[in-house]
Amino acid sequence: MAAGEARGTARHGQQARPLGLSAAAVNATYKGKRENIMGNIYGYIRVSSIGQNERRQRAAMLRRGVPADNTYTDRQSGKDFRRPHYQALLRRLQPGDQLCVTSIDRLGRDYREIQRQWRFLTQEKKVDILVFDMPLLNTRCDRDLLGVFIADVVLQVLSFVAQNERENIRKRQAEGIAAARKNGVRLGRKPNPLPENFFRIHALWKSGKISAVAAAKQCGMARSTFRYRAQTLCGQA
Repeated sequence: MAAGEARGTARHGQQARPLGLSAAAVNATYKGKRENIMGNIYGYIRVSSIGQNERRQRAAMLRRGVPADNTYTDRQSGKDFRRPHYQALLRRLQPGDQLCVTSIDRLGRDYREIQRQWRFLTQEKKVDILVFDMPLLNTRCDRDLLGVFIADVVLQVLSFVAQNERENIRKRQAEGIAAARKNGVRLGRKPNPLPENFFRIHALWKSGKISAVAAAKQCGMARSTFRYRAQTLCGQA
């Protein structure tokens, strides 16, 4: 190519190939430049309650080379993204960083919120995302239009599954609570033990010898509590 032609090509926004270098060598050079701008790797772990163990997710992060100091953990529901450690992670993420999760439901369990958060991370914050159990959801890989389309479809399907499972969990919990109450199982905090003088005081109150206020005071409890315990244990309020 003549020098004048090369300058004309550059002016029109096309990349002129350096003299003496093959196309493959030029592509390798630019690929190396892209890899050099890749940022840090972060991990996000979520369990629904304090009682659940995040050990499996943490081990998966370490196997994939996610530094322990770059791993953030929340112990709460995935119904929304108002989680303290997730919000702290968002503030730390920079363009070119990569966010890793073991599965899409660890990111969240609300269909629309997952879609919205995915777009926010990848398009606004320019962060890459890798989902360990679904290799198609890896925005750091080079893809053609078909690959991007497939990834979008997979994300929508998995987001739907995540929310559907959350709704099924809530339904099973409600059914379990209803069945327990029907069978006489008392839910919630275990009531405090009755004072030793409760039944004697209750008998005095029941016979009209003392008022409910006096009875409750002698039992060391509120009047409403005394009446409630009298009703549930002795069948009289």
